[in-house]
Amino acid sequence: MSSFRHSRTLRRHARRIGAVLAAALSAVAFTACTPASRSADGGTLDVAASVSQWGTMAQALGGEHVVVTSAIANAAADPHDYEPTTADIAGISSADIAVVNGAGYDTWASTAAGTAGIDTIDVGALAGVEEGGNPHLWFSAQARTAAADAITDAYVAADPEHVDDYRRLNAQWQERERQLDDDIAAIRESSASSPYAATESVAAYLFEDLGMEDVTPQGYLQAVSNESEPGPADLKAFSDLLAEGAARLLVVNSQHGDAAGGQLSDAARAADVPVLEVGEQLPDGCDDVVAWMGTLVDRIRDLLD
Repeated sequence: MSSFRHSRTLRRHARRIGAVLAAALSAVAFTACTPASRSADGGTLDVAASVSQWGTMAQALGGEHVVVTSAIANAAADPHDYEPTTADIAGISSADIAVVNGAGYDTWASTAAGTAGIDTIDVGALAGVEEGGNPHLWFSAQARTAAADAITDAYVAADPEHVDDYRRLNAQWQERERQLDDDIAAIRESSASSPYAATESVAAYLFEDLGMEDVTPQGYLQAVSNESEPGPADLKAFSDLLAEGAARLLVVNSQHGDAAGGQLSDAARAADVPVLEVGEQLPDGCDDVVAWMGTLVDRIRDLLD
């Protein structure tokens, strides 16, 4: 499934982001030149992340040697509609290292980092996902692992004095990923090719890792991909699929409730098809993205049992 609202959001915010970026960079110019490594004066590295999914990872991988600020850290925030502030862009522009999602999800942050010449980890580029692809990369084990290694490499390059600490923290993170992958593999073994349907693409990468098959009706997919409302025939086809038990699970984006999603959730529950609500932002109570994925995997296992 593609990212449904992405291009619409870019068009909506492009001009405003340009104006805010210009103002922020102008302000930064009075206070800083090219940022130097904070390790040079015995301090910490200043790391800016566009979203907390990557920000919490960056903090875990840097420990006491980094201070990470995530522009979007509110669990209820919608990054697709996010309006960056001058402070957001200034924070990215003046950091030692920036971590952005890429794939067009946070163009404002990528633009700010690129314009200021900041050392940037772009997860979309690491995963080979370009603008227009599914940008919800934190649901992908491959993207998370690649991001963790790239962040560690950036820390080592900027602060070689603490290389042993950074390597140790990376090993601890990757061990947590391996434990999560074991849990994913257990579901994949028991539920390989099990059908699921989704109202949006938010967790598609996770379900690919689980080996499950997306059976969402093509007419519905096409309508939503074109940023239009699914027609009555598309909704009926989706509801019929659920009523027939052709999907073992319905996935809905908890942050984007609409009439169609509500109708499909009702149809699923009426047919005793479990409904999994998944948002786009790190939920309250989860320390980092691996903890979040672990909670989701546990929930999926319970719903499939």
